[in-house]
Amino acid sequence: MKQEKINRLMNMNKLLNGFVLFGLLAVGSISCNKQNGYEIQGQIDDVDSGTIYLKCYRDGNFQIVDSATVNGGSFTFKGNTDQPLVYGLTTSAESRRPLSFLIGNEKIQTRLNESEKKIEVTGSLLNDQLVQNSQIASLDNIDSLIRKDPRSIANAYLFVRNFAPQMDYNQIQTIRSQFDGSLKGSEYMNRIDTLLSQLKNLQIGATAPDFTLPDTLGNPITLSSLRGNYVLIDFWASWCPDCRKENPNVVAAHKQFNNNNLIFLGISLDTKKEPWLKAIQKDSLAWNHVSDLKGWDSDVAKLYAIKWIPRNYLIDPNGVILASGLEGEKLIQKLKEIFN
Repeated sequence: MKQEKINRLMNMNKLLNGFVLFGLLAVGSISCNKQNGYEIQGQIDDVDSGTIYLKCYRDGNFQIVDSATVNGGSFTFKGNTDQPLVYGLTTSAESRRPLSFLIGNEKIQTRLNESEKKIEVTGSLLNDQLVQNSQIASLDNIDSLIRKDPRSIANAYLFVRNFAPQMDYNQIQTIRSQFDGSLKGSEYMNRIDTLLSQLKNLQIGATAPDFTLPDTLGNPITLSSLRGNYVLIDFWASWCPDCRKENPNVVAAHKQFNNNNLIFLGISLDTKKEPWLKAIQKDSLAWNHVSDLKGWDSDVAKLYAIKWIPRNYLIDPNGVILASGLEGEKLIQKLKEIFN
């Protein structure tokens, strides 16, 4: 009996020790998994020393939020975010397109090569989804991606960053309604709502907002002074590859319809006059061109909610918007519909 009692006591001690050990492991696991803020450990292959900038995509632009010293190609950022956001890394403070990734308050590892425009990120499931969806997302399937995962912040970012700027008010409104209510108030849903409010006054049937800009010789041209004619307002820039690719289509439309009461008006988002003028000549853009040379900060670009170029608006003789986003064959078809 005595030995049996001793054995029972020993077994109870083992059991208690097991509970204590399990509790310590559980506490340790929680402590390890809990992340107060984000930590970005990085390695840059093509830079040994200098300064690297951490930018955050907010309000439609990448803005600097921190900087770090690169030592032997290594760097570290620590901070805190109130919600999952897209960040970017670059060694240029002026860069508008840093190597980007999506994170919340988590610890990640990054490896980048700026000259090759490559970045690898490990440790973030959010970013894994962004990378995966970025590879397959297109203007034709973004709505199906959102329907498949309406709670995805990655999808909200992809939509407002890459696709919504190419759509009109009704298209954006339709896709906006597919997102889950849990994303309401988040940065990228707020951006979608802001864009909708801007485009509300630019719908088909609305009067095109008036403006005045200087032409290539510095002479002011006011939109309302062109009343009595159809006007194609074409937003573009010499530095924009998609614009230069689209220019031959606009040239073809101009050649075919310039005998009608149709005026082409190019609005450039260039910041320097020389490349703007060279592009006009090289691409044979034989119509009126205006610009305040403020790039994306152009007041007229903001007035027309331009987030993506090329982008155009077709206006009737009374100044009413007939169509927008007429690229490629769509432009020719619309002009044939009007003039033929």
